[in-house]
Amino acid sequence: MGDLHINSIDLKQHRSSFTRHLLEDLQALERMLSEGLIEEGVRRIGAEQEFCLTKSDFRPSLKAPEILKAIDDPHFTTELAKFNLEINLDPLPLEGDCFSRMEEQLYLYLQHARNIAQQHDNKIILTGILPSITKKELVMDYMTPNPRYWALNKVMSDRKGGHFDLHIMGVDELSVQHDSVLFEACNTSFQMHLQISPSDFVQSYNWAQAITAPLMGICTNSPLLLGKELWHETRIALFRQSIDTRTSSMAVKNQHARVTFGNDWVRGNAASLFQEDISNYPIILGKEISEDTLDILNKGGTPKLKALSLHNGTIYRWNRPCYGVNEGKTHLRIENRYIPSGPTVLDEMANFAFWVGLMVGRPKLYDNIAERMDFRDVKANFTKTARYGIDTTILWMDKAINCRELIEKELLPIAYQGLESMGVAPEDIQRLLQVVEGRTSLHTASQWMVKSYRHLGDTLPTDAALITLTKSIHDNQQTGLPIHQWPLPLAETMEEYQPKRVSHLMSTELLTVNEYDLLDMAMEIMRWKNIRHLPVENHKGELVGLLSSRHIEKVLTTKNTQDAAWNICDIMEKDPITISPDTLLPEARKVMQQNGFSCLPVVKDGQLVGIITEKDF
Repeated sequence: MGDLHINSIDLKQHRSSFTRHLLEDLQALERMLSEGLIEEGVRRIGAEQEFCLTKSDFRPSLKAPEILKAIDDPHFTTELAKFNLEINLDPLPLEGDCFSRMEEQLYLYLQHARNIAQQHDNKIILTGILPSITKKELVMDYMTPNPRYWALNKVMSDRKGGHFDLHIMGVDELSVQHDSVLFEACNTSFQMHLQISPSDFVQSYNWAQAITAPLMGICTNSPLLLGKELWHETRIALFRQSIDTRTSSMAVKNQHARVTFGNDWVRGNAASLFQEDISNYPIILGKEISEDTLDILNKGGTPKLKALSLHNGTIYRWNRPCYGVNEGKTHLRIENRYIPSGPTVLDEMANFAFWVGLMVGRPKLYDNIAERMDFRDVKANFTKTARYGIDTTILWMDKAINCRELIEKELLPIAYQGLESMGVAPEDIQRLLQVVEGRTSLHTASQWMVKSYRHLGDTLPTDAALITLTKSIHDNQQTGLPIHQWPLPLAETMEEYQPKRVSHLMSTELLTVNEYDLLDMAMEIMRWKNIRHLPVENHKGELVGLLSSRHIEKVLTTKNTQDAAWNICDIMEKDPITISPDTLLPEARKVMQQNGFSCLPVVKDGQLVGIITEKDF
């Protein structure tokens, strides 16, 4: 999440000072590019591993701050929510056994974290979106207590001027409002970095954009959110919408989302990307900066471009340009942000090797990709593949081709050649790219997860299926086998699974009727659907009553059965007792028993969200 010692830009003098530093940083970058002061001809790789923390019941944890303190290693840092942490891996030259060394480094750090987490009765899981997460964990109590996150949430909320709207449609549909940026914390990534020479930066960046769709297609791992089956890589839509500060108006305005693929090919040099982002995106975060960038440069020093780096960190390009300083030398790199975490370290390293191989193996005929592909096609490919995964047909060099076919016939050979040209160890090339080949011929992580969830959902309640799936992901990760070798989980409720709250048992697939509908229609619906309870709403969608078959039978014995014109409001139980989804199950059961109820409507923030019945217990 970047520099933690920042604040929102809400005072005139702070904004002016930070803006001046930002413009000076850009001037310094332009000078360094023109004078050849940025490292050329060197390739390094680096990565950031985000991971989830769960309690022993595989539900999101609150213990990331305590676990981070106990880990006591500068390679680890916080993330937005208390159920996530991040590991920053050391950069390595792209040569020899670099991928094995990075893989070993990652295994060591994860094992250290697992040992500490176990002491706190926590588990570590690598996955794009944790299946067991619920809206209950997306409240402010779960936000990491850090000034950067609070400032980010405040400025995003203020700019939005109201609730954030989340609407994602896949096989299922998710439509929900939220009052903070915490939905962003559902996203967990494996962010990959590749150092690029300034002289080749524009060509490399445009090529990185062109290959995004097929690369993501083979790496998808996030098909589920809040129990809904959405996109193959739901993170793409979720991240964009969860921090989207754009507002609606009667006028048609061209507003830029801060999570972006971009709108055109890059032209000019690396500074052009930063110029575009300063032009299109208002400054939202800042910090006090004492150093004079241009003065440092004039004296032969190495400027860190703190203002430019901070502003760049608030613009979430899926392929992000980055400036950095390593051992006193400045460099440029591309950060790949669209690849999800997991499902195993081996899968992640295979993704990394595939991407790097494609980047460094770029054939000469693709040096100027802007002449061979329309950017709008590339952008459309990205969205389509995020939705539909590896089996998507995309436009590649103006021809329609299936992602699997493109990877097998063209991209894998490029990756093999690219890694070989950099002197990467042959055994690593074979070992890692064969994992990609296995996924191409069998299944991706998102396909495994969807098939597993449907399989479990045939016999288990939704919450139990999600918990069982999460446990299966965790257990399979311990084997080290890549995702294409994972078996489907058994559709049996875990012995340790214990539903605790109403939300874990309630039904959310609700049928409702209007208070002025005919009673006859309600009775027929109950007969057709074989249900015993129907919530009743008014024209505003507010819960105003409840129909139960038991109550209907009781009333019908006392009323004139010849009167066929009854409306539901004439017979319904008005102003029914309701319960919250966060209510503990023993308390809910007690309410039902004390009042002789066979069901309770479940209400959250004034909205009907479910119903729980005696049969559920």
